[in-house]
Amino acid sequence: MYISFTLIIILCTSVVSIMAWQKPALLSALWLWPPAVRKGEWYRLLSYGLVHADGMHLAFNMFTLYFFGSMMERFYIARLGVLGYLLFYAGALLVSVLPSYLQHRNDSNYRSLGASGAVSAILFSFILLRPWATILVFFIPLPAIIFAALYVGYSVMMDRRGRDHVNHSAHLWGAGYGIIVTLLVDPRVLGYFLSQLLSPRIGF
Repeated sequence: MYISFTLIIILCTSVVSIMAWQKPALLSALWLWPPAVRKGEWYRLLSYGLVHADGMHLAFNMFTLYFFGSMMERFYIARLGVLGYLLFYAGALLVSVLPSYLQHRNDSNYRSLGASGAVSAILFSFILLRPWATILVFFIPLPAIIFAALYVGYSVMMDRRGRDHVNHSAHLWGAGYGIIVTLLVDPRVLGYFLSQLLSPRIGF
């Protein structure tokens, strides 16, 4: 019987997020808060990905992880084993939020939560393998590579504005991490991506 570690991540994240909504002390103990990290609570650089702001935040991340995580799970397990896949996900959480932490390390009012950076890593590594797959964006079908371009452009624009309390920087760093690590794990992916890019075939 095959065990889906993507589903285990989704289950753990969902359970912890729901518990944290009911227990504010748990939420405040897990989210990324720079003063606590400076005091030695380094675990927050990972645990922030287990909690989410609300149901919509959680649902969006977990549905995205569900639809694209299984393929990347198979990709990483085939090359690095189960631990390799789990480390890829954990590394995405760390790398995606580290720039934000360094930028706000002296800001006691700053907090960050949610698995969006790691989910972006999963999504963009998937796009390397299936650039012409169809992705539904608010029920509008878009080729994955077109979505990626729009997503990056939007995230850069919103990160510069910095008005909506969303960590767009984590999205960008997570996406970059996913692409770079996937290419390092299997450099042949770049050639495959380019050949696919030059031979458009719309569909999942």
